[in-house]
Amino acid sequence: MSTSTMTIPHADNSNNAQLARGIAVGLVAASIGALYTVFARWGIARGLTTPDLTVLRFGVAGLLMLPVLALAFRRDLAQFTSRWRIWLLIALLAGTPFGLLMFGALQFAPPSHAAVFPFTAMSVMGMVLGSVVLGDHMTTRRVTGIAVVLVGLVLLSGLELSSLTLRASLGDAMFLAAGTLWAGFGIVLRKHRLDPLLATAVISISALLTYVPAYFWYTGGQSLVIAEPYVFWVEVLVQGVIAGAGTLYTYSKMVSLLGPSRAAVFPALAPGLAALMGWPVLGHVPSILETVGLLLVMAGLIVAVTTATSSVTKGHK
Repeated sequence: MSTSTMTIPHADNSNNAQLARGIAVGLVAASIGALYTVFARWGIARGLTTPDLTVLRFGVAGLLMLPVLALAFRRDLAQFTSRWRIWLLIALLAGTPFGLLMFGALQFAPPSHAAVFPFTAMSVMGMVLGSVVLGDHMTTRRVTGIAVVLVGLVLLSGLELSSLTLRASLGDAMFLAAGTLWAGFGIVLRKHRLDPLLATAVISISALLTYVPAYFWYTGGQSLVIAEPYVFWVEVLVQGVIAGAGTLYTYSKMVSLLGPSRAAVFPALAPGLAALMGWPVLGHVPSILETVGLLLVMAGLIVAVTTATSSVTKGHK
């Protein structure tokens, strides 16, 4: 009895340390999401388009991840041949289809909807799928926290009823589908205990081999050719290096530490952080509603993430 009693504090300390690491990684992931959102607007204002930014994100990240995948092939080819269906599923959930849905939705729905609908699907479906597939129970505290997050997102986006048109509903459906795919990515990653760096490599390279050729086939890359060199290289750094590889890796790592239900809440911080980052980069001063929305998102996130769950105790370290 005394032995088991003595091990409890050690286990609690270990779980608390893992929770703290997961939160830290989550904040980095949300910051990266905010950064590429701000610089996407910056690049578009200077002549680039969303397909241009997407190809930089997928293309640069895919090239950076080639050595990682090559080394993994050399070390253990069997993990790919025996589990190819799982890796294919990962590529479909977080690769090209996700990117096409997210950026394609902007052709139908206004940008304010992009700050609400995909993150709503990520948070809600992450919680639901985590409960159904992984047995990660939906507690009242977590549901309440996510509800507060969603209210904060609505305030952040300035979403108005007049923007809910028939045309916008198509874009909203695409946003919801994209968020659901991302939530499913977290579930598969956790269920099969996939390595975060290797998952990043598989997704990035799959997009390099699919989206990038299609982009050059249809557009010829003219916007990239005529873009100002400093604009091009800033977007290569932000969209390709920092966001392309960084978003996937930090989210994957966060899932391994916190579980998909908790991890799915952190992307909701990105719109609020983008409003703050947009101040020095774009000259956009956050409004009172945006500030209140960000505070609500942060409060809801704290409530949802700090709820007790068995996922953390079973996670990787």
